[in-house]
Amino acid sequence: MWATWADASAPAGGGPPVRVTVVTTLPDRRLLLVHAHPDDESIGTGSTMAHYATDGAHVTLVTCTLGEEGEVHLPALAQLAAAEADQLGGYRIAELAAACAALGVTDHRFLGGAGRYRDSGMMGLATNEHPRAFWQADLDEAAGQLVEIMREVRPQVLITYDPNGFYGHPDHIQAHRVAMRAVELATAEGCAPLKVYWTAMPLSVLEAGMTHFAESADNPFGGIEDIADLPFGTPDAEIAARIDGTDQHTAKEAAMKAHATQIPANSWLYSIAGNFGGEFMGVEYFTLAIGEKGPGTGPYGWEDDLFAGLPTQTVPDRSPVETAPDRSPVETAPDRSPVTAAGLR
Repeated sequence: MWATWADASAPAGGGPPVRVTVVTTLPDRRLLLVHAHPDDESIGTGSTMAHYATDGAHVTLVTCTLGEEGEVHLPALAQLAAAEADQLGGYRIAELAAACAALGVTDHRFLGGAGRYRDSGMMGLATNEHPRAFWQADLDEAAGQLVEIMREVRPQVLITYDPNGFYGHPDHIQAHRVAMRAVELATAEGCAPLKVYWTAMPLSVLEAGMTHFAESADNPFGGIEDIADLPFGTPDAEIAARIDGTDQHTAKEAAMKAHATQIPANSWLYSIAGNFGGEFMGVEYFTLAIGEKGPGTGPYGWEDDLFAGLPTQTVPDRSPVETAPDRSPVETAPDRSPVTAAGLR
């Protein structure tokens, strides 16, 4: 396990207090996830996070925005919306904290501090131009903030989105860009993860799901009959890892329910869970963008462990380090239309 403690003290020469952090030992396995909005972590990687947290790995979640532009699916809280009181982002901080608790994740940070970057909204909207929109973030500045976390945690494995942000949302695309730029910068310092995965969905799984929901009123892909028309989907041969966290599917469902403003109680996600149970909630897939693929099974050699093939590493003890005072306050994506179904924000 690892331990940290912090104390604020004034420097001998005066000036603002600095935060002094002492890091003793970290677990042998350290996983870093970079997501765009609160709820993305639970929907896309919840079972993986819970699986590794339960297994003793150190799981660090970095969320890039507060999700201020999300729809509000609780009528009693409709006034929180961006067009009303614009307080949804603050409310979603609490939702995210509850989701992380359900997943057993204790290390969560907002990139640059809570509220540093604002939800950009869907592609092409005026909200993309907001001065704090994550879509407008300076790439090296944002990546530098992520490198600071890499220096501290020294993750061996990083998870984020593919270049299209999985389905075309500008903040997902930007999260991908920031994460990959941070890996570049961290590589030069010797603190980059050894493996980088992108979230994915095998075409075989999509096809099975669409067949099952072809006549469902809750089908978020209504009108789409060919999986080739979806803005996501990966050939099975390109999948690198299949993480079976079916024993954690209840934790994932609890985390999703914590995001009640974003995922309504009658969401299609729960409908799928009711039909497929732990298989849908518990199994998550990834492609490998950086690093060597470890041993796998099945016709495509899918890994069943994101740390497969990596040596066991422990971060040595470090002496106290002084850090700056706490002051929490272009690439073109493929031409794909964003999916606006609830639960895919």
